[in-house]
Amino acid sequence: MNHLIASAYRLAGYSALFGAALLLAVTIMIVVSVSGRALISIGLGPVPGDFELVEVGTAIAVLFFLPWTYLKGGHATVDLLYMHLPQWGKKAIVMVSDLLMLAVWLIMTWKLYEGMLEKKEYLETTFILAMPIWWAYAACLVGAVIGCLAYIARTLTLFGIGKEPAGWTTEAGVH
Repeated sequence: MNHLIASAYRLAGYSALFGAALLLAVTIMIVVSVSGRALISIGLGPVPGDFELVEVGTAIAVLFFLPWTYLKGGHATVDLLYMHLPQWGKKAIVMVSDLLMLAVWLIMTWKLYEGMLEKKEYLETTFILAMPIWWAYAACLVGAVIGCLAYIARTLTLFGIGKEPAGWTTEAGVH
């Protein structure tokens, strides 16, 4: 079981690296597009469909970042009451919130899958590039599945069914 948990954590790390590379590519494309707009007088121009590529690239990157953010404890918390609770209360809140978020991720992944099938069935495309929209849904679905695996792995560690990888650290005071 611990090997599977470690694999899920490792996969979340790789997905975050992919998200970072994708966001870097989107940033470079934005710079090229804006520069092209500024240099129209010498025959250059914007990247066709730049805003479509930004929308798709950012959505994919976010879904690839979220599993790592969750596992590292980088999500937002409201500490006003939490920090004054006894240890058992903190653990109960973490367990309940993580179970609820696992449910949210499972439902979101299911609906993303259904949406992808619908976009594919109706052959929906982006306006400028005529890129099939289901491609973006499919890429986002990969990130969502990785997110589900991360939540499942973390939930298993919370309930003592497995252990986090050796040397694993999170943000101070989280988990």
